[in-house]
Amino acid sequence: MEGINLKYGCNPNQKQAALLMESGAIPLRILNGEVGYINLLDALNGWQLVKELNEATGLASATSFKHVSPAGAAIGLPLSEEERRVFDVPATLSPIASAYVRARSADPLASFGDIVALSDECDLSLAKVLKREVSDGIIAPSYAPEALRLLKTKKRGRYVILQVNAEYEPPVLEKRTLFGMTLMQERNTVRLDPSLLDTIVTKRRDLPPEAVRDLLIGLVTLKYTQSNSVCYTEGGQAIGVGAGQQSRIACTRLAGKKADLFHLRFHPKLAELKGEASSTRQGRHLFIEEGIRNGTLLSRDEQDSYLKEISGVSLTSDAFFPFRDNIDRAAKSGVSYIAQTGGSTRDEEVIKAADEHDMVMCMTGIRLFHH
Repeated sequence: MEGINLKYGCNPNQKQAALLMESGAIPLRILNGEVGYINLLDALNGWQLVKELNEATGLASATSFKHVSPAGAAIGLPLSEEERRVFDVPATLSPIASAYVRARSADPLASFGDIVALSDECDLSLAKVLKREVSDGIIAPSYAPEALRLLKTKKRGRYVILQVNAEYEPPVLEKRTLFGMTLMQERNTVRLDPSLLDTIVTKRRDLPPEAVRDLLIGLVTLKYTQSNSVCYTEGGQAIGVGAGQQSRIACTRLAGKKADLFHLRFHPKLAELKGEASSTRQGRHLFIEEGIRNGTLLSRDEQDSYLKEISGVSLTSDAFFPFRDNIDRAAKSGVSYIAQTGGSTRDEEVIKAADEHDMVMCMTGIRLFHH
């Protein structure tokens, strides 16, 4: 059995930890750093996400993973001048760099110390962006030589750099050992494509290509997010992920608050911020978020007025919505398009709520629980 010793398990006291392969060669190379157990949980989940997102959209894809759920995920659409200002990034970025900037900018506080996963080669454009961020590691199918040299200087040479074999396909059955017992299941190989959005159950039925794209991004993101989970998406990226909550409304509220914060960062008033923010990037993110939350940078009336103008947001759920309260909360964050599993005893009540808010709702028939 081939194996690689790890730094430690989930915690430093769990000293015996390893990555093992029952048969065949491990499809992963450690190019730099000392990898830990949680690093690999994030990296391997993140790699699956971006690989499937690339297959679903045909575009360079990236995710920012933290504690076994994505803080953000995105495709490599060009950034507008306003997005470059708010995200504070260079004017010229490669598609894979744009994808990561979008993924990290969904929730920059949550992305602090992330594991980056890329569908495409890590180029110098991305390495330069990543060099100034606080991140623990990266996984990609390949690295441009100049990008690899730059990344090896991060964290005083301790930055974790993993190269994955993009051609590797795991066995159909997967196993997990828990409390001395082994669980086994078939891998979730469901293919997420536009056909899942064919069943539209609301009076409004128009689903533009941008909404199809954003709903697919949300569904792929949820496939690798700890359940219960919902995802708000817009403009080719996640803007709010609610992960690991015991009730679905808690997910919808949590992700909705993140989506609201994302939008409020674009408020014209915040463009006037100067030196009072912080000298560090993360300090500035914290200053702005706290200033929004406590109303010192934007009053409640200013926030409400700005958010009322938001529309065209997409919302996906990893299972059905059991009550209409999820739809009512989503409407407050500008949601116009929804994809959910369907199959609740209160489906009619949920559909009625979507009709009242003039939303388009699709029922996929696919549950995407992930644990």
